[in-house]
Amino acid sequence: MEHVVVVGAGLAGGRTVVELREQGYTGRITLIGAEEHPPYDRPPLSKAVLTGRTDSTHLPYGLHDLDSVELLLGRQATGLEPGVVHTDAGPVEYDGLVIASGSAPIRLPGAPAQRVLRTIDDSLALRETLRRGLRLVIVGAGWIGAEVATVAAKLGAEVTVVEGGGFPLAPLGAEVGGHAVHWYEEAGVTLRVDAMVDKIGEDGLLLVGGEFIPADEIVVGVGVRPDVAWLGGSLVLERGIVTDEHLLTTWASGVAGAQGAAPVVAVGDCAAWWSLRYGTRMHVEHWDSAQGAPAVAASTLLGLAAGQAVADLPAYNPVPYFWSEQFGRMVQFAGLPADDAHLVFRGDPAARRAPDAKKAPGWSAGWFAPDGALTALVTVARPIDMVAGRRLLAAAAHPDRAQFADPAVPLKSLLPDS
Repeated sequence: MEHVVVVGAGLAGGRTVVELREQGYTGRITLIGAEEHPPYDRPPLSKAVLTGRTDSTHLPYGLHDLDSVELLLGRQATGLEPGVVHTDAGPVEYDGLVIASGSAPIRLPGAPAQRVLRTIDDSLALRETLRRGLRLVIVGAGWIGAEVATVAAKLGAEVTVVEGGGFPLAPLGAEVGGHAVHWYEEAGVTLRVDAMVDKIGEDGLLLVGGEFIPADEIVVGVGVRPDVAWLGGSLVLERGIVTDEHLLTTWASGVAGAQGAAPVVAVGDCAAWWSLRYGTRMHVEHWDSAQGAPAVAASTLLGLAAGQAVADLPAYNPVPYFWSEQFGRMVQFAGLPADDAHLVFRGDPAARRAPDAKKAPGWSAGWFAPDGALTALVTVARPIDMVAGRRLLAAAAHPDRAQFADPAVPLKSLLPDS
């Protein structure tokens, strides 16, 4: 394998370049990125960058210093066929390909002035607008919406968050998300639930039913979609680029990536990999996946180049994990709740922060399958629970529910080897 091309210069793409070199690959590498920036970290965009603590989150990869790495930044990938990536600057041939093209934010119908927060330029531009008295409306009470609301409220903006569902943090369900409602009240943020947006205008947004909410600025944070339109149907797609457990893709035309054609792997937000752990296809749009998957992707490419059998390649088989910082709380989640899981709380999720308290009260909750296995865990302002909780999830442990529910019992004491 003489030339590996990486499409996508975010965390997943940059990490893959580093992994290829660390695993001994000495051939050419070309990194293609749609933005003009070298790889940078996205989680700080709604935190450190938006608050002004930093202007840059560039990752210390030193790609310019690595031998035979060509950076093609500000270039759009426009198509793919076996052995060739098409870009707006011409074709780039490869004999190994990594697709790390990430995802793009969803925009709502209406005025083009609506803001999203996906890139460093988005964050810096939004930061310039935040000021005391600004009427800011945020659409979506999910992770990004809550984080932007946290910063804007601290800066004195008049913040309204509009959520189409009945509670914040919708992916965690009503039993958990419902306990986040009072966080907004504490922060002085107006939360409107069951409020569907009809149209965004130049000076506000119109709700279904006719109510108009005036705004100086509108931020839309209703999720993202995998950035895969440029593939033009060349690969099999299902909530992202379909891969096996080794992150190998499948050509829609039937070309086998590991049997003759140049192999193609996918990592990060654009990938939908097969999970051996859960027996289902996973699509996780979070930092932990972009950080962890590149090591497997690089090993897969190099293993195939060395003649290794597909069955002997390493598998990407993580317990999903992500975190958010909102309204003075670190919120962490890991695992995959079983459909028929029973939720067990650890601590009091309804506890309010005392007026003179520096920290919010912490609590956790675990999803238990009918057979007693802990399948997922959320922690709020209680990070110590997540440290042991991720080990419990990785071990498919069956902790005693009564002990789990007692916040005085350390979760590490419930580990099978304790």
